[in-house]
Amino acid sequence: MQLLTIQRVVGALLALFSLTMLPPSFVAWIYEEDTFKIFIDAFMVTFVAGLLVWLPVRRHNADLRLRAGFLIVVLFWFVLGVFGAFPFMYSPQLSVVDAVFESLSGLTTTGATVIVGIDDLPKSVLYYRQQLQWLGGMGIIVLAVAVLPMLGVGGMQLYRAETPGPVKDNKLTPRLTETAKALWYVYLALTVICAASFWMAGMSVFDAVAHSFSTIATGGFSTHDASMGFFHSEVIDSVAMFFMFVSGVNFSIHFFAWRRVGLGPYYEDSEFRFYTATLLVASLLVTYALVSAHYYDSAATAFHHALFQTISFATSTGFTTNNFQLWPPFAPILLILVSFIGGCAGSTSGGLKVIRVLLLIKQGVREIRRLVHPNALFPVKVGSKPMPQDVVDSIWGFFALYVMSFCIMSLILTATGLDLVTAFSAVAACMNNMGPGLGEVAANYAGINPVAKWVLCAAMLLGRLEIFTLLVLFSPTYWRK
Repeated sequence: MQLLTIQRVVGALLALFSLTMLPPSFVAWIYEEDTFKIFIDAFMVTFVAGLLVWLPVRRHNADLRLRAGFLIVVLFWFVLGVFGAFPFMYSPQLSVVDAVFESLSGLTTTGATVIVGIDDLPKSVLYYRQQLQWLGGMGIIVLAVAVLPMLGVGGMQLYRAETPGPVKDNKLTPRLTETAKALWYVYLALTVICAASFWMAGMSVFDAVAHSFSTIATGGFSTHDASMGFFHSEVIDSVAMFFMFVSGVNFSIHFFAWRRVGLGPYYEDSEFRFYTATLLVASLLVTYALVSAHYYDSAATAFHHALFQTISFATSTGFTTNNFQLWPPFAPILLILVSFIGGCAGSTSGGLKVIRVLLLIKQGVREIRRLVHPNALFPVKVGSKPMPQDVVDSIWGFFALYVMSFCIMSLILTATGLDLVTAFSAVAACMNNMGPGLGEVAANYAGINPVAKWVLCAAMLLGRLEIFTLLVLFSPTYWRK
């Protein structure tokens, strides 16, 4: 195991992460808030810690192998969660478990919160929460891929360990660093356009920037307890729906569409078509449930809220416009189930990912056809391209581990005293990096016990790292020389 190389990379990246404490300290300075000193102290502690880890091995040069890449990814997300929690320990004075929960929820773009009274938080803390989600949205490791060559360490191993989706070796550009930069250019451009759109729709500048961070990251943190429902604006809701939908699409497709100056890449992509169809069908089903129960005055209003919540849950954003948990039971349960599908591979969304669900369906259909024609060969195709059998097998393995992990963590939560609905929805919301659940966690996670919060922290990491990257560390094979 390349322990010295791992130490060098983690130390350098932790020192770089400390710089993210400076923008919220600047916000605190502008608004003359006492939190200025808290963020400066957090910056110093994080920077010094990173420096102390990096300095002893700064001259150690070695090529980074894939096995070490997995450990770096997991260590880095865990270390970020711990050091990112420091500001929450002092403002708004959360316990250690609550602070780490809030920090990991931001970095993994889960959007589950333990804070009650978000409207009363200092502007700097509100900004910091949104910034955590924006940084975690595309993956800080992907950003680091562009920086690692300057540190003398290659980035392909980290890219393969971090990037979601069944086919990980497809690159937009010949050089990996250029690929990371291309993704970030798309990510940054969408953020700027989203912020401008929110502002023109009626948000304040601060709220527009803050919500653009969590919308493009499909994170769901808001500067208000009522989330998007605070604004009571269908225009703002529509802007949010559009950018949540866009952020749930594979960012590679955005890049190709931009380069080709056309919508062809979207039409040609079978995952995008299945993603769009799933959202439309689920929205219509939720609308039918709301109209049948006469929950809203008109079908148009019902459709508006149904479409918003469906996009929000399917893309794992977690914004809300209404108390969806009070809807007819069919609707919130369907929304939770839709969150398992998630967005497209290569997007900022969580869940199983649309391409995996699509391939699972195609594989199921193939097995039915093989019952009728046992000797026939039926390749599993995405579009017109046959998928390698090892990819199909890995997806089945991923699905099995996903279900097993979900069941185990749900059982643990019920053993801590939570009711079945709360336990089921909390694990679903955190593993799918979606945020709001049902029962006791419909509004926030403040009321559940500390053991449950630690379990849900693990669920967030499992979802963000797509199961394999984290569970591989528990394999004896991984640690053998």
